[in-house]
Order: sequence, then C-alpha cells, then structure tokens
Amino acid sequence: MRTVVLSLGGSIVVPNEIDYNFIDKFKDLIKRLSKKMKFVIVVGGGSTARKYINPLLKEGLSNKEACLIGIGITRLNARFMAKFIGKPAAQHLPSSMKELKNMLSKDRIVFTGGLRFVPNNTSDGTAAQIAAFLKTDLINMTNVKGLYTKDPNKFKDTKFIPKISFEDFNKIVSKIKYHAGQHFVLDQHASKIIKEHNIKTVIIGENLKNLENYLLGKKFVGTVIG
Repeated sequence: MRTVVLSLGGSIVVPNEIDYNFIDKFKDLIKRLSKKMKFVIVVGGGSTARKYINPLLKEGLSNKEACLIGIGITRLNARFMAKFIGKPAAQHLPSSMKELKNMLSKDRIVFTGGLRFVPNNTSDGTAAQIAAFLKTDLINMTNVKGLYTKDPNKFKDTKFIPKISFEDFNKIVSKIKYHAGQHFVLDQHASKIIKEHNIKTVIIGENLKNLENYLLGKKFVGTVIG
C-alpha cells in the first residue's frame, strides 16, 4: 500500500486561531483516502511556534534552545490533530524512526511533530528524513500555492515556478540564512535531504481539493521539485 508523507504547515492549522473549517475538511479527506493509502503527517509549529521563539531569541537564547521550544509546539500541534481526527493513540507520538515505522505497520494514519533536535532543521526537514527512511515521495502543504520567484504576499510581479530541479532549488534555499522558527516553502535541511536521496517533492497550497487531485493522480496546481 502506498505511503504518503505529508508536511502540514502549522500556519495552516493555526493561522491566528485554530482553523476549524480547514481541519474538519482535512480530517474527512484523510480518513476517506486512508482506505487507499497510508499517511505520515508531520505537523509544523507555524505562527504559534514563532510567537514563543521570537521573544526568546530577543532575550539571548541560542538557536538550539529556541528550536527545542519549537519542537515542543510541533508535537503539541500534532497531538491536537491526532486527537481531532479521532486516533485512539492520540496521546502518544513517535520519538524515533523505528517507533514511527512500527506505528505505521499497525495504523494507516500516523501524526508526528519534530522527533529530535537537528541543527538548521524545521518540521519540513523531519518530513524529508521520514520520506527518505520510508523511501517515498514528500508533499509539503503550506499557505502558498508553491514556489515563486518572490514572496507572493509581498510582491505583485512575482512568477509561479511549476517545476524546478533539486540543484536549482537548493541554490535558492542555500542563500537564506537559517534561524529558529523560519518560514519558507521548504527548509535548508529538507532541501539537502531530498537532493541527496532524489525524493520527488511537491509544494502545494492549502486547497484540499487540489491535494486530493494530486494524491489521485489528477491535474493539480503546485511546484514539483525533482
């Protein structure tokens, strides 16, 4: 059975407040599609993590200390999503690849946040590590439709990039200086992993019908890295 590794942006789940309308529809879609495929859903920390991290960085905490706070938020979000979707083991999240694989052998839907501290890493990097471990593709669901030449929320003259090579994407990401709580379509660590392991990666927006189209092999809007 096909296994889907999905990095679910925390800013989609909690843009300011929890987006009940989105997560309710997300629950219905994942539960319906789980009859055909398995899901590992890595939930990010999003704006919630940044609200904690930014003042701590201003107070002089190291990136590592701030990242550990962020990891805690990703696991909180993941536990919430597991509970919301109705998983009986919602109080338990995997803490290692081995444990995750064991859970996946018993269940078709497994939620997780960050597994452990890795320098210059976000939940995207964790999702990429899992995709490499399970030898499957990666979907990164974020609050923009895909990769653009400039931030579409700030620049009107930006252009959408439907497809890009691992090498070219890595060049773009490498120019960005990492900081805890950063927000980009895919982090530097994830970029290195997908390039090293040739993991087909799709950056897709928050439209659930669009996500369903991709999962079912239909026409979709997004950026394919690979």
